Amino acid sequence: MKQLMQQEIHLANRPKGMPAKEDFTFVKNSVPSPKVNEILVRTLYLSVDPYMRGRMQDAKSYIAPFELNKVISGGVVAEVVESQSDAFKQGDVVVGNLGWAEYSVATPNEIRKIDPKMAPISTHLGILGMTGLTAYFGLLDIGKPQEGETVVVSGAAGAVGSVVGQIAKIKGAKVVGIAGSDEKIDYLLNVLGFDAAVNYKKDSFWTDLKNSVPDGVDVYFDNVGGDVSDAVFTMLNRNARIPLCGSISSYNAEGNDTGPRIQSAMIKTSAMMQGFTLGDFATDFERGFTDLGKWLLQGKLKYEETIVDGFENTPEAFLGLFKGTNLGKQLVKVANPEYAKL
Repeated sequence: MKQLMQQEIHLANRPKGMPAKEDFTFVKNSVPSPKVNEILVRTLYLSVDPYMRGRMQDAKSYIAPFELNKVISGGVVAEVVESQSDAFKQGDVVVGNLGWAEYSVATPNEIRKIDPKMAPISTHLGILGMTGLTAYFGLLDIGKPQEGETVVVSGAAGAVGSVVGQIAKIKGAKVVGIAGSDEKIDYLLNVLGFDAAVNYKKDSFWTDLKNSVPDGVDVYFDNVGGDVSDAVFTMLNRNARIPLCGSISSYNAEGNDTGPRIQSAMIKTSAMMQGFTLGDFATDFERGFTDLGKWLLQGKLKYEETIVDGFENTPEAFLGLFKGTNLGKQLVKVANPEYAKL
């Protein structure tokens, strides 16, 4: 019997500055066979995320770096092709942290079954997945917005930021989004219902932001860092809270990231800044899943997906994150289901 072959994407080099296509290698390998208590899954969608850039560096962090010449891993929605586990059957749709590969073998504790009838399966990599949960816990458990307060979100049209703003509106806050194009500003205002939105690429950014927060900033959800955050820090109210989720402006910097020193501003306002990753809230995921699912079904949450078609286009989709080409969650569609009934 002829062995089935598949493609994987490996990390070929540790990028210096902005990653390039040459930093990724496509490798052909045989489709693995599941052993006892293992499950063979076929990738339907995979997620590309900014945090992956940090894992391409050989540096100490909250998660181990990707290994050179080994398959890159990330969020994947897949269908079960063959199961040697009583917990899964052929045709089940699952989500897990798996390889950038057309097929993967997983153990039962590495994947979670999802209900395709609840929402499109791709949402389990976005608003009902890692990005939705990141927005939920970062805003509510660290930012703690109160009714009538002003919440500012950088990277507001991205996968996390767009959810943050909507949850803040559900909690009764005034929401100001920061994004990088007029199209995204229009999306924030007219689709997601933000109270104000500011284009950081315009020369008038600082003034526009100041005019959008006449009562100052109570919560700043920071996805970006850099000059954008430098501006926001000057507008903090007393006892402001800053959930520090990301710093995409510096991910491809080759030297040290420098800027204004924030200590004086933090002391004068008694502000609190807390960095976090989603793993900090792992024991409480069910609360997040429940609330996000409820709000989505009630029509209180909207989402946008930028979907690139074709496994071969995964590196381009990843690189697009740093050029701002995505609106909402960036995904790659790898295949249509063969066994799953959607």
